[in-house]
This record gives sequence, structure tokens and C-alpha cells, in this order.
Amino acid sequence: MADKSVNLKVLAAHLGLTVSTVSRALNNYADISPATRERVKQAADQLGYRPNQNARRLSIGTPETICYLMPRQIGAIAQPFVAQLLAGLGEALNERNWDLLVSQADASVGDLASIERLVKSGRIAGLVISRPLKNDPRVKLMQSLGCPFVVHGRTQNSDDYAWYDVDGEDAFVTAVNHLARLGHRRIGFIGAPLQYQFAQERLDGYLRGLKHNGLVEDPDLVQIAEFNDDGGTAAASLLMDLDVPPTAMVCVTDMMALGALDALRTRDLVPGQDVSVIGYDGLHFGKHANPPLSTMAQPQAHAGRRLGDMLLSIIDGGDPTKFQELQRAHLVQRMTDGPVHQNAGQTEVSIREELQ
Repeated sequence: MADKSVNLKVLAAHLGLTVSTVSRALNNYADISPATRERVKQAADQLGYRPNQNARRLSIGTPETICYLMPRQIGAIAQPFVAQLLAGLGEALNERNWDLLVSQADASVGDLASIERLVKSGRIAGLVISRPLKNDPRVKLMQSLGCPFVVHGRTQNSDDYAWYDVDGEDAFVTAVNHLARLGHRRIGFIGAPLQYQFAQERLDGYLRGLKHNGLVEDPDLVQIAEFNDDGGTAAASLLMDLDVPPTAMVCVTDMMALGALDALRTRDLVPGQDVSVIGYDGLHFGKHANPPLSTMAQPQAHAGRRLGDMLLSIIDGGDPTKFQELQRAHLVQRMTDGPVHQNAGQTEVSIREELQ
């Protein structure tokens, strides 16, 4: 355990150096020789010296705290998506002994006022924004405030700020291609509200996948719902109530896919055998679904780590437009995707033909 009595003056006296020299050595100033820096750090470790973080932050004029602005959604902090992202962010910050502040906008004043108040308080050095809208006013506000920030995702025009994203459009092309190869011709889409850019990109990928495989675009097969498990259940129920229901579904999140699985089970249908379901996110809990969920996986903890590293680099003076990173998701096959049954989805069609 560190000895709280060992302060900067005690450490300087022990080394026979000035307090200023010791302080600059501990903060890696270039005017202090590498040998002296190493000597000071070794002595600090031996004596159990720990810096006063508040004093340090005041001395260098940097809060050494970044903020993650949670999505405006009930229970967001408990969502596996957010939890894994925060784990990666924390990992990046821990290497610099920085702190992570998690904040949600005050519903009474709105996102913009909450962000402006937070930035002007001087408590944070940068901000991470997630789930951006197509035209997100938070981006323009952060630029006008001059506060470093990075976005997890992209807006429609993302040329002039830093972002990290996974190619959702490409992922849904991949998912539809996979299902088409398994023989599925009627593939449903369970999507999120389209004011979110990620929701639009994943719908675009689904439609592009249909066209690529020569499948007919049917508006009835597209269901937009709130992106939680209840929304997934409601959307899947509407799809299965169609005269000719789909034999497969792609869902914009794993949470919505879990809801879809529930809707199938209530109809005594076996996911992966009677109807295929593919989610998106690759969250760990999908392994423990009933049955285990097939998904387009994106590494959330890695995303958090990259967002943290990028934001710290920008705070250090990097050009935000040089920090734009697009990754690809990959298909993880478990037990909710499989070949279409030979007569699946054709019963209603056959009945209609017989009546004509």
C-alpha cells in the first residue's frame, strides 16, 4: 500500500533534486534527461509515492477525464452493448491514469444543453458520442465548442470529424447473401427507427442483398420497431402473421433478435429449423440464447479501446479528420440459421393457386 506521507517534497529530498525537477521527470518532460526520469520513477515506486491527481490536473491545465455520453434509452447503462464499449474505453484510459465519466443527457433540458453545460464546466477533456442521428446536432455543437470528441458511428456526412464505425451496410449484404445461399427467398428485416444513421445503413444493406440475389423487395417484410427485445418480439410477430411469412429474418441488433426468437417460440417454431434468425453485434450473451444466436459480430470492447485511443490522440493535438476508421463485421454461425425447409413459406401460395 502506498505511503500517503510520501509527497513530492519528500521524494525530491530523498533524491537530492528540486521539486520542479522531480515533477517534470514524473510527467515525462523532454527537458529532463531519460536517466533522471528513470531514476525518479524508480524512487517513486520504491517509496510508494502516488501523485495527487487533483493537484496534477490543476498544474497542467487538463482535466484528464473524458466523458461517454450514453444513448438516450431506458436502462442504457445495463445494456451489454454499452457495458462492453465502456470496458474498452476504460482500458485505454487506464494506461494514462485518466478517468471515465459516464453521463446521460438531462431529459428536462435536452442533449445539447446538457453537453454544453458539461463541456463548459471544465470537468472533461473530451467526449465520446454514440448512436448518431443522420444529421446529428451534437457534432456541430462539439465543433463549435472546440472540445475534442469522437463518434462511435457516423452521420450522413462524416468527413470533418473523428469516428470509429463498423460497416453495417456490408454486414447486412453478407447476412442476406448467406441466407440466400441456404435457399431462403422470403427474408424479413427487423429494423430500428430510421432517424439513426446505423439503422438506415443496415436497411440499405438488406435491400442491396435482396437485389444482389434476385429476390423481390416486399415492403411487408420490413418492420421497424424500437431497438430492444420487446421491439424485436413485436416486429417478428407481425412478420409471422403475414399470409406468407418469411423463412428467415435479419435483425439490426442482437437484443431485437432475442425478441424475435421469443416470438417464434410462442408459435411453437424452432429458430434455425423452422425460421432462421441472424442478429447483429456479436454480444456475448448470444451464446447463451435458446438456441444460441447466429450474428454479425462486431468487437465492442475493441471499439471502446479504439475510441479511447483516438480521442486521447486528438486531445494531444492530432487532426480529428485523420482518425476515421471503418471495420467489417463477420458472420458467427451458431444455431439460429439453417437451410430453408423445402415447403417452408409455400403453403399459402399453393392454396391460392388451387383456388384460382
